[in-house]
Amino acid sequence: MADEKTVNVQEEKNAERVKAFSAAIAKVKDELAKDVVGQQDIIDNVLIAIVAGGNVLLEGVPGVGKTRLVRSLGRTLELPFSRIQFTPDLMPSDVTGTNVIEKGADGKMTTVFNKGPIFANLVLADEINRATPKTQSAMLEVMQEHKVTVAKQTYKLEEPFFVLATENPIEQDGTYPLPEAQMDRFMFKLIVKFPSVDELKNIVNMTQITLDETAQAVIDGATVLEMRELAKTVPVIDDVLNYAANLVSVSHPELENTSSTAQKYIKYGASPRAAQALVTAAKVRALMCGNYNVSYEDIDALAAPVLRHRIKINYAAMSEKLTIDDVIAMLVAENKKLCK
Repeated sequence: MADEKTVNVQEEKNAERVKAFSAAIAKVKDELAKDVVGQQDIIDNVLIAIVAGGNVLLEGVPGVGKTRLVRSLGRTLELPFSRIQFTPDLMPSDVTGTNVIEKGADGKMTTVFNKGPIFANLVLADEINRATPKTQSAMLEVMQEHKVTVAKQTYKLEEPFFVLATENPIEQDGTYPLPEAQMDRFMFKLIVKFPSVDELKNIVNMTQITLDETAQAVIDGATVLEMRELAKTVPVIDDVLNYAANLVSVSHPELENTSSTAQKYIKYGASPRAAQALVTAAKVRALMCGNYNVSYEDIDALAAPVLRHRIKINYAAMSEKLTIDDVIAMLVAENKKLCK
């Protein structure tokens, strides 16, 4: 009886924590709605990534609200915000910072590190694919390890730390493809679609009043870290974990027990980071949906954001006019059959 009572108490505590988690997310979404019209799926996935501690790549044509969303997030989460406008002439030191020589009060020359704009909690890397590969490579250590190394000296960044990058479609002039190693460091790649006619009218009406963001702060960095710790405790049963791991594994055409989809349409499969991202993000999504356990639905819902920038489709897929999302949907459907 004592053990049963203890279990019931723990379940009640978990239910209260899940309820508080969902309420906090709802407040953030309500504030973001003041500045951003539509794009609910994008907002949900960005919030999932932020709580999970992942970086996000937003792709869309100019003017669909990518930058506005990130700026509003900085206001809503009450986090120090920094924007880096990536251009072809941007240098790595313009991002990370550099050592400068200064003359002290005693007349002696000393080396001082001037921090770059990367030293913030929420960093907007605007049009990241307009910078050269040399500058893009400066983001690798920052995005993965949350630290910067300059002249053999390492500087840790304050937590929570997120990079939300925007990019224009690669077909546009003046853009550089992101290296695979950097793409893999984004938890999600989200496609920001052009708004509907009704949404477009609402955007016009909103910007006639003011172009400034009006969202107010509702949670802070400490709360985000608490939410992240709660998400880590969400249980994942072995069957669901196997389902997520298998989805990543069957994306590799070179493996023995792979899927027919991969063999026919995929050139390169997803990395192990994809499986990590799937499970970590699924825990946050479960809490946002009011659940204290990860379901198959959570994995399926996050498959496209996690995999679309980690999988390379081959010529056969392109010749059949299949998009990367089409191939991922086929992978998910085949994975369900394999895991039954």
